[in-house]
Amino acid sequence: MFYVIGGITVSIIAFVFTIKFLCELAARVVSFLQNEDPGRRGDRSIYDYVRGNYLDPRSCKVSWDWKEPQEVGQTMSFRVQLFYKNGQPFPAHRPVGLRVNITHIELALDIPVTQEVLQEPESNVVKVAFTVRKAGRYEVAVKLGGLNVAYSPYYKIFQPGTVVPSKTKIAYHFSTLVLTIGQQHTLQIEPRDEYGNPTSNSTSLTDEANYSVHVHSLGTVDDDSMEEYYSKSVSLNKQQCQVLLRLILRKAGCFRARISYKDQPLSNGEFDIIVLSENEKTCVEKNVSTPGISIYFEAYLYSSGNYSNSSWQLPASSLLAPQRRPSMGEEEDEHDSPVEGQPEKFKKPKKVYCYISPKQLSVKEFYLKIIPWRLFTFRVCPGTKFTYHGPDPVHKYLTLVVDDGIQPPVELSCKDRNIMAATFIRFLHKNIGGSETFQDKVNFFQRELRHIHSKRPRTKTCLKVTRHSILESSLKATKNFSVSDWSKNFEVVFQDEEALDWGGPRREWFELICKTLFETSNQLFTRFSDNNQGLVRKRYSPSSIFHYRALCYVLENEPHSYFIVNHFILDIYILPHVLLQVVELISGGAQIAVTNENKMHYLNLLAQYRLAGQVRDEVEHFLKGLNELVPENLLAIFDENELELLMCGTGDINVQDFKAHAVIVGGSWHFREKVMKWFWAVVSSFTQEELARLLQFTTGSSQLPPGGFNTLCPSFQIIAAPTHSTLPTAHTCFNQLCLPTYDSYEELHKMLKLAISEGSEGFGML
Repeated sequence: MFYVIGGITVSIIAFVFTIKFLCELAARVVSFLQNEDPGRRGDRSIYDYVRGNYLDPRSCKVSWDWKEPQEVGQTMSFRVQLFYKNGQPFPAHRPVGLRVNITHIELALDIPVTQEVLQEPESNVVKVAFTVRKAGRYEVAVKLGGLNVAYSPYYKIFQPGTVVPSKTKIAYHFSTLVLTIGQQHTLQIEPRDEYGNPTSNSTSLTDEANYSVHVHSLGTVDDDSMEEYYSKSVSLNKQQCQVLLRLILRKAGCFRARISYKDQPLSNGEFDIIVLSENEKTCVEKNVSTPGISIYFEAYLYSSGNYSNSSWQLPASSLLAPQRRPSMGEEEDEHDSPVEGQPEKFKKPKKVYCYISPKQLSVKEFYLKIIPWRLFTFRVCPGTKFTYHGPDPVHKYLTLVVDDGIQPPVELSCKDRNIMAATFIRFLHKNIGGSETFQDKVNFFQRELRHIHSKRPRTKTCLKVTRHSILESSLKATKNFSVSDWSKNFEVVFQDEEALDWGGPRREWFELICKTLFETSNQLFTRFSDNNQGLVRKRYSPSSIFHYRALCYVLENEPHSYFIVNHFILDIYILPHVLLQVVELISGGAQIAVTNENKMHYLNLLAQYRLAGQVRDEVEHFLKGLNELVPENLLAIFDENELELLMCGTGDINVQDFKAHAVIVGGSWHFREKVMKWFWAVVSSFTQEELARLLQFTTGSSQLPPGGFNTLCPSFQIIAAPTHSTLPTAHTCFNQLCLPTYDSYEELHKMLKLAISEGSEGFGML
């Protein structure tokens, strides 16, 4: 019985080995058939197989050109050595079906690679080059004819690079902090490398010596004695990948702080700090908690450029701003004698009252001491900037310059300046959700907007439109809409088309509406030139547009040579040679001649009228409709650049679109077959910021037209430059990139990155 069982056992083992041998044989035959040159398969025989005269994936070897761990951002390469089954080198120039796939495991991000056969003695080596920008774990799969090479797939880890201060930010950032004496404030710093990878997993980053804080006084304490009034400590929050910097100030006043990493300031590391005493803190808390009660402060108003001394200086924007006309009751007399240290005379400051509410800061005077007269109004929003200075030369009160970028800056001195500024800032922080960083404001904006619209019906409403008259039919379908109707979900139906709106027709309708609105044939907008750029609102006739060439003429020539500009006025024509009206750009402009000294002021007023004043009625109606759906106070938390980013996004540049519509001009076989392959691999590895830099370098703009590269005019051209191993150059007027020839992928990558980094402007938060 034992022998029978033993015999069965031996038979089973023999059977298993037979099956394994047959599988091995089948795999080798498949490998033999798949990896041989198709043109030579007829010459191969089973004799070649027996001799091992075929390419075998498992006999091939992979060698790495770097030592681990390796940082991101470097051009990496490895080599695949091809061998016959019998161990002889296999010529790599023959078609072998080598496929290399490199993928970021967590992000499922595919990395572009280049392959190059090295002319070594056996010519059996393929060099694979690539660049990674995201830190993490990568899978490197190397296959021949669908079969893995040697120990493929391989797994490699790339670490973040070193901390780059210009990429490192303070989370939950404020342009002005309001603190109390002795209060500890924690700054959450997010260290990042050049490519935005979090780098706080390195213990060396917590070295307190790496982070420095410099605080200087804005007119209350000597800088030399500031160090005794503040202290810092640094720790690491590994879970949140953050460095925590704790700051304590022990002196009331207003200060300017700068946070640096290895003596280089962080991207948003400069800000102001108002330090309040306990009594001042109580006043501010009372002001903010009872906004219904009139909050006002007595102050003195100075005109731009009245005085300057060592402890107080006007910003450049204030000195260059046009002088405003005197308001009712404004006194124009000057002091009989200059203030000590002031050789020039200055205008007497005017007593005013500053009223602060959650929405605005108003500066008023009282005419005849009983009639209130509003002089200036500033919105409580991030666009209203404060600049803090030392005591004024008359009353010795601390000074504040308020500038919203629209009105001339206003200089105020106030006994309770810090309390007034802190009250404004506390209202501002409440309005924007507690942080001035863009992403935090976006989150606050979306949260508040969802809350507002949740109170309105979310039912569907059907829009029936006609494709060939999209604008007219859409206006007809929506002319009786209420605010509630505009808040509903639109279900768009195109006449004579069978399609259910699951989102596609609605998206197409929005695209068609936007495109039609800006077509010049609809008489809503006109162009500065013959291309689609530079659209402006069309009010009268195209001849009324003041062309940019005329602006250049005014700038480059003396006033006496102008034949169109004499005074601060503008002639408006409804038709050529038919004058509609004469507009004074400034009060009494018909009597103010344009001179070489004031022509910049004239051009500023002209641009203001053309771009804003002339279309004021249209803009006000547009804003009225917009604010019924999106409240003004929510839009006001963004500046103009952030608003563009909110509406248009980051301007995602698609490499496939780029490659499909780029025009290649000239070049040798080496340029077209090697250099251009390296170029597209390098471009595919670029971040969006680097792609924007390349676009800026070549075209002069970091943005594409709405239609992408297909609508770029002229087309993006890549021209073979007659140079070798030099930096690329560009002709932005023609959208031309002049690309030299290079000897390797690494060299091209280095030169192209250097060119776009040094030859274009920066792109911070695009």
